[in-house]
Amino acid sequence: MTEIRTPRLLLRRWHDDDLAPMADINADPRVMQWVDGGPVHDLDHTAEAIELWEEEWDDEGFGLFAVELLASGELAGFTGLSVPEFLPEAGSEVAISWRLGAQFWGQGYASEAAQATLEFALQDRGLDRVISIDRVGNTASANVIRKLGMVPERETVHPVSGHPLRIHAIDLTEYEA
Repeated sequence: MTEIRTPRLLLRRWHDDDLAPMADINADPRVMQWVDGGPVHDLDHTAEAIELWEEEWDDEGFGLFAVELLASGELAGFTGLSVPEFLPEAGSEVAISWRLGAQFWGQGYASEAAQATLEFALQDRGLDRVISIDRVGNTASANVIRKLGMVPERETVHPVSGHPLRIHAIDLTEYEA
């Protein structure tokens, strides 16, 4: 079983009891305003998503980690790696992403989890390059991306919502520098 411990977090595979807290996160309009054009997701959609995330782990050897707070055992959200199939121009590149409940914002959890995930991607999984995609205007995600050392490469638009997106990247040589 793949797990990563950081000073405050446990990044791990998904458990059955993660469904309800992740569904609560996905049902919060403040969280979802930056995701897929903004609609909230219900329990069934969240269950389907977790199932797909677990399948990606089985198929690709990477996926989205459940992010658990070590101090309390609470599910804070997710961070991890995936192929962004929603954006055909990204091809088969691997993207790092995250989504945390609003009550966990502003405490450095996203940066801590994303940094551990980036290290996992480049050192453990042997990827040469990782991208991240954020919606233009999402300054919180832009700050996490900057802290990861990723640089903007290009702008595009979400193929469904039409929202402007920015693609950032880092490769192994930049990460090691």
